[in-house]
Amino acid sequence: MDVKKVVKEQYGKAALRVISGAGSASCCGSSCGAAADMITSNLYDSEQKGVLPETAVQASLGCGNPTALADLKPGETVLDLGSGGGIDVLLSARRVMPGGKAYGLDMTDEMLDLARENQKKAGVENVEFLKGEIENIPLPDKSVDVVISNCVINLSGDKDKVMRETFRVLKPGGRFAISDLVTRGEILPEIRKSILMWVGCVAGALEEDEYRQKLAAAGFENIEVEPTRIYRIQEVLAFLERKGFRIDSFSGRTEGKFISAFIRARKPLNSRV
Repeated sequence: MDVKKVVKEQYGKAALRVISGAGSASCCGSSCGAAADMITSNLYDSEQKGVLPETAVQASLGCGNPTALADLKPGETVLDLGSGGGIDVLLSARRVMPGGKAYGLDMTDEMLDLARENQKKAGVENVEFLKGEIENIPLPDKSVDVVISNCVINLSGDKDKVMRETFRVLKPGGRFAISDLVTRGEILPEIRKSILMWVGCVAGALEEDEYRQKLAAAGFENIEVEPTRIYRIQEVLAFLERKGFRIDSFSGRTEGKFISAFIRARKPLNSRV
């Protein structure tokens, strides 16, 4: 099955739920119910939510708040990989004023339509939403100061290419500052092979040491993986049960395996790439 096709379909449906007023989006589709809260809830404070359209908040599908760890400065250019409804792009755009710009990259037409409508509602002009894939970023070499992303890289089927593309578009000294789901230790193959669990932000998550290795292989330095939330076994089992797995076979084998993390790295100042 084509991972990219399924991801695109599910996120398109999520955007349409928000656009139609049927409720907030879910990274794992409408069948997930309350289990989605284990990943996407309580990521932004009331002050951040207060400056954004409600539809931008409803369309947030992340596992963290990358705008909280990216030390953004006026005049910088920011790129959000998998920008969805635009929440992190709009927040970042305000922080790089004056003189800065925020790009949002997404492959889903419905999400791009929603993000552009949210931009109009928010009245933020230093923003541009681009259609494209995170494995093939439609920006020139050395054009971005900071790359952020919120629970999207784990959905890619070619993470090495994502890392290389991210490195390419960053300026020397540029920063990689994302939120993502990662795992600790081995994950059961039954979970890894499930396409639905991949779309649900779980099966595609990298092991934390493997994340470091892939970033280093792409050329990054000063790599840090900082856990922000370790999911309790009850949360993970509820999520698995919603996806049709027999949770009795997983009990005791998922505790502490899934975490949300801030992941930071830097492109060397002397990089020629």
